Amino acid sequence: ALEQKVVKSKVGEKVGLPCCHEIPSSESLQNYRVYWQKNITEVVLAYAAGERISEHNSVRYENRTEIDPRNLTLWISPMEILDNGPYRCVVQHLRFSQNPVVVCNEPVNLFVTADFSEPNLTAEVSADSCESTELVVMCSSYGGFPKPKLSGALNNMSVVWNASWVTDSNLSPYNITGKLSLNVTQDVNITCSIEYNGFTKSTSLLLKKTNGCVLPTVAPSYNLITASSIIVVMFLLAITLAARYLPRHVCSHCFKYQDSVEQDVKEGTKPPVSSKVTSETSFV
Repeated sequence: ALEQKVVKSKVGEKVGLPCCHEIPSSESLQNYRVYWQKNITEVVLAYAAGERISEHNSVRYENRTEIDPRNLTLWISPMEILDNGPYRCVVQHLRFSQNPVVVCNEPVNLFVTADFSEPNLTAEVSADSCESTELVVMCSSYGGFPKPKLSGALNNMSVVWNASWVTDSNLSPYNITGKLSLNVTQDVNITCSIEYNGFTKSTSLLLKKTNGCVLPTVAPSYNLITASSIIVVMFLLAITLAARYLPRHVCSHCFKYQDSVEQDVKEGTKPPVSSKVTSETSFV
């Protein structure tokens, strides 16, 4: 079995498909008949005796293809998704015009890639409690080719998405959407990855455990508000009165005590009344 050649390209690029034969320097393209075909039945480009044969060429490849006159490489530009598929290079030598000799007939597989958009990650809370938060996580990407694979991780642990694809045909861009239901008990990091034809695009999102344990505030009754207000007013009034009158009362007591002491001292220095009366009586 012949080893099949594989060429990878991206939409919009210029790509060359190698042929299995190279014309020696001693010869020219006029000595050969060259056919580049796709899916065996579709003629992409054909040359005979150095002249391009256009009547059998596919209209879709007009003005987008050319051939190297020496190594017979087929160049296609710009690349389209519809160009994806198997090709074949067939070369005949016109040494004898009556009976051309096939010198080359080998396949080449072309894989075309269209980049997907950066994955978009969103999360919506479906239920919440003190213990956990239930989330519905969505990951989406669009406009890429070929059909992608959706993968992901939750704190570096692999998760399986419920994925769905939308496309017009097997040679049209794909849109992909993945859905995941999670029961989160703490903050976690989730990653969504789109894998296609050897390429990968990823997006991460931090999922936070919401606080569902805060009890609603209940307004106090009218009687309770009234009683509390009266207590507060009385307390403030008592503090005000104490601050205003308590120092004066203590000082007044101190002054009265001092006056009493001074009065006693003065009375102690006076002569006794009874002695004076007795003296006067004796002189009479």
